[in-house]
Amino acid sequence: MPVQEQSIRTLTAVKNNLESCILGKSFEINLLLSALLAGGHVLIEDVPGTGKTQLIKALAKSMSGDYRRIQCNPDILPSDITGVSVFHPHEERFVFRPGPVMTNILLADEINRATTKTQSALLEVMEERCVTADGFTYELPNPFMLCATQNPIDFEGTYTLPEAQLDRFMMKIKLGYPDASTEKSMLQTHSQGQPVDQLKPVTTMEEVYAIQQEIRDVYINEALTDYLLEIVRRTREHQDIVLGASPRASLAFMMAAKAFAFVQGRDYVLPDDIKTLSPFVLGHRILLRPESRLGQTNAGLVLQQILRQVHVPVAAGR
Repeated sequence: MPVQEQSIRTLTAVKNNLESCILGKSFEINLLLSALLAGGHVLIEDVPGTGKTQLIKALAKSMSGDYRRIQCNPDILPSDITGVSVFHPHEERFVFRPGPVMTNILLADEINRATTKTQSALLEVMEERCVTADGFTYELPNPFMLCATQNPIDFEGTYTLPEAQLDRFMMKIKLGYPDASTEKSMLQTHSQGQPVDQLKPVTTMEEVYAIQQEIRDVYINEALTDYLLEIVRRTREHQDIVLGASPRASLAFMMAAKAFAFVQGRDYVLPDDIKTLSPFVLGHRILLRPESRLGQTNAGLVLQQILRQVHVPVAAGR
């Protein structure tokens, strides 16, 4: 069996696991898996009770990976996340005790309730995949993914994430409320307890890492690369945008498109992959001017305008 075929089977098993816990959210699950396989991090912004924590927990259990959860609040310190050196009296030296960041899947719940100093402790973690303490650098497990959540409604006692940190999240997604039939099914499946507690691993972190390497070989032709870059460039030139997407965003956009195509069972990128991902990869990275008639909450409208203006290449496959 070809490696790629086996990888698709593995991804299908993981998706089935997640969909058994979070009903009616197949598209959002595909986005989450795409970010994981592309080596990115995800910010999930939604109201309480929509299944954000359960989704991440189910992802970790499906891959038999190490999972840690941080409940962010104003009292949490950077060392509570990264770890701290403690003096060992018998050895007469300081010994580093790793924090919860030393894991495969890290959930930072309500990240905007942590102070800016604590939030900044995650910057090195997200970009460099390591922790520096007392002059020593400690590598994080591989694969590593940070999944953060925040509530878009309650802002009392919160600290807005700075643009530099938002730029380090590959995607920002929302789950939203389920429809009536899905919510009824949820009540039936949860009557005997949380489905996530019954999940069994269907793959390993080693297999996930191998699939991440396959993602690099997904084909994206030059015309599509130009199409992607033109979308990014126009976010920097649009009259309503004061801060456009960065070169880091361009790279994240390309890797996300490759991973999304792979999750769909293809080894090549289509224009629709780029159009579909643009609001999730770019939406949180652009900052509208205060005087913009669209308002900051309608950044998605600007992206829609840009997508309508940029010519879509005809030839896309191999």
